[in-house]
Amino acid sequence: MSDELSGDSGVVSRPERSPGIKLLFVGLIAAVLIIPLMLVWALVYDRQNQAETAQSSIVEGWAGSQVIAGPIISVPFTATEEQTTEQNGQTTTKTVEVERTLFISANSNEVATTMDPEEKQRSIYQTVVYNAEFTGKANFELPADLERFGVDVDTLKWDQAQLRIGVSDARGLTEGGTLTANGEALELRPGRGPAATSGEGFFAFVNWNGEGALAVDYKFGVRGSKSLSLVPRGGLTKWDVSSPWASPSFHGARLPDERDIQESGFTANWAVPQLALGDPPVTTSDYGPPQIQSPGDRFSSVEIYGDGSASSSGSQAISVDLIEPVDLYSKVDRAVKYGFLFIGFTFLAYFLFDIVGGARVASAEYLLTGAGLVLFFVLLLAFAEVVGFTFAYIVASAATIGLLAAYSAAVLGSWKRAKFMGALLVGLYALLFVLLNLEGLSLLIGSVMLFAALAGVMYATRDIDWSSVGRSKSGQAVTTTA
Repeated sequence: MSDELSGDSGVVSRPERSPGIKLLFVGLIAAVLIIPLMLVWALVYDRQNQAETAQSSIVEGWAGSQVIAGPIISVPFTATEEQTTEQNGQTTTKTVEVERTLFISANSNEVATTMDPEEKQRSIYQTVVYNAEFTGKANFELPADLERFGVDVDTLKWDQAQLRIGVSDARGLTEGGTLTANGEALELRPGRGPAATSGEGFFAFVNWNGEGALAVDYKFGVRGSKSLSLVPRGGLTKWDVSSPWASPSFHGARLPDERDIQESGFTANWAVPQLALGDPPVTTSDYGPPQIQSPGDRFSSVEIYGDGSASSSGSQAISVDLIEPVDLYSKVDRAVKYGFLFIGFTFLAYFLFDIVGGARVASAEYLLTGAGLVLFFVLLLAFAEVVGFTFAYIVASAATIGLLAAYSAAVLGSWKRAKFMGALLVGLYALLFVLLNLEGLSLLIGSVMLFAALAGVMYATRDIDWSSVGRSKSGQAVTTTA
């Protein structure tokens, strides 16, 4: 019988698996390889967290992302209110005096900021920090209809009036700050910043009784890392920012009205009118910290400055980030998501050589080839952290293509077929690099390539009988040497 072992000849006769069964086995092996791909994805996430921890330690003694607010003027005043108490079943109402604070926003505030970036590195990790210089002019004027805001002008304690500027991380304040009101230099004191910066910053007592206009000029320097935000208040707020950093990112409540980004740096200009903010010129409760969502990939997180307890409503902020030109973890993360397509195309080529070209590819050979494809992403991550993404991609892809092309020569029994596999892998890795750099067109390019691949497979397998068992024309089973 054809399925019996011949002891003399050492030949085993067995039916060959049908193309359908082979395809099923190939699919199962590819599905198993999803597990190591997910482990690589988790590794990228872990290395990203480790990099963020290292970057935080780098800027620990510098300062974090900065939020600037003000200037505003705070003036305490007394107000009367009715308090109702209940005791022994009797309700008593009495009128008491309480002290509150009036916060006066500027009618106009023009701010110019220059950001001087610097890259700091520890081991293989690096982050960008900056020194920023603020120069500004603000004009204040008490509303003529102040009583409509529930404030009696006669109760304002002008001898305790303060001019406040907020800096969210006061560790970043540098020497040389100046503050003048109507040409009079004021003595700067620490703390008491607006609620938008959780009370951090600096202030000065100001000689103003609310009559006429108050012109304020200020200048100060601040250190920070990654991002810088400004909280517009009151009337028209103009903010001009310039820096030699060539990779800014703008976000927040309002994007710049004008921007110019060159290799030599960038400039950006905001003009935020009062109507766009919806803020009254005066208020008896200060606005709490803004919520700032930095743009980016899935690793981005919301930063909240302070606990927001100063006010039930938060402030709005306009922001600029100094981002790294190449976010390698984001690119590696996106590359891993294409890993299954690499495995699918490579396995598909092996499968076609098997059922069309007659090369017999074992399950173990599929598995080893898949392991080589998964290892590419580990190599890419490891080299990218040291030499940068582009060079790491070239090294990792060249190593993987060379390994799998040489292995294919043994698996497929022909260097001609191995060269085809090498060319296929070169095309796949070149396509992936294009997809990673053309994010907006990645879906279009990928879908067209998948359609072309499907059409090619359908054409190559159009004459295959998927239910055949691989018998010869005479109906005898294929024999193989044991």
